[in-house]
Amino acid sequence: MAGHGYETGRLDLPFVGISTFGKRPYVADWSCLEADVAVLGAPFDFGTQWRSGARFGPRAVREASTLFSFGHAGAYDHEDDATYLPASVRIVDMGDADIVHTDTVKSHANIETGVRAALAAGALPVTIGGDHSINIPCINAFDDQGDIHILQIDAHLDFVDERHGVRHGHGNPMRRAAEKPYVTGLTQIGIRNVSSTAREGYADARAMGSTILSVRQARALGPQGTVAHIPKGARVYITIDIDAFCPSIAPGTGTPSHGGFLYYDVLEVLQIVARDHEVVGIDLVEVAPDYDHTGSTAILAAQVLLNLLGFVFHARGAR
Repeated sequence: MAGHGYETGRLDLPFVGISTFGKRPYVADWSCLEADVAVLGAPFDFGTQWRSGARFGPRAVREASTLFSFGHAGAYDHEDDATYLPASVRIVDMGDADIVHTDTVKSHANIETGVRAALAAGALPVTIGGDHSINIPCINAFDDQGDIHILQIDAHLDFVDERHGVRHGHGNPMRRAAEKPYVTGLTQIGIRNVSSTAREGYADARAMGSTILSVRQARALGPQGTVAHIPKGARVYITIDIDAFCPSIAPGTGTPSHGGFLYYDVLEVLQIVARDHEVVGIDLVEVAPDYDHTGSTAILAAQVLLNLLGFVFHARGAR
């Protein structure tokens, strides 16, 4: 049997070599991107309100992603009888946006530049944070991309308007997104327990076009019922905060919240979204690897991203 890329030449095991995302090519010159997917690191965590450390998220998720880098003939899923991410799906790693310590404006601008470069190349931008404030520059970059709907998978609503002058921290991104004329609505799932957003923030979110579902509400609806809250035909940007998952499987995050999703709760939602909607951008945030010495949080993040990309491009092929 041939074609997997590791029967001949170097074996190139996961722990060998440079840890780009999925061991895919690194492209330092963002004006020369030729890819279907462009992965950008956003190692920024100045927006955190409690435990920092998400600046090391991109590096950890990249390293974890090498676990899933055996060959380039794709990954066969026997349940779906489908091969995901074959060699025809071109994935490149852009490296990291340059972060200027203590300078949120400049750091966010550099992240936005990276996402714009991916979009200009016709690639699906996948940004790995970093704290959730990095979603703000990601969404800014879509100002010339047409209308989008945001699917947020998160423990926290992140709909704070302003506190003590702070408008671009990790409690603000969904509020900043909802203000954009091209963001037509939000579906916010996994929201639970004590939130950083006060009661009036929830009222504001609903008034600005949000549907808010807790973990228990999403489970009661089931994956299909949950995704049904996204308007038919909407082009979807997906933002995943790793604290949406239960800290029993994802302890490596700055603000863990018990009662979260388990793996298939999220995976099945993502598979349906990818099947029924055009996915235009992705970010995954708040992996803080130093709080999880097993590395399982970073592995979960890498696995979710790779599966989601598999679903997206399998659906595109089916269309």
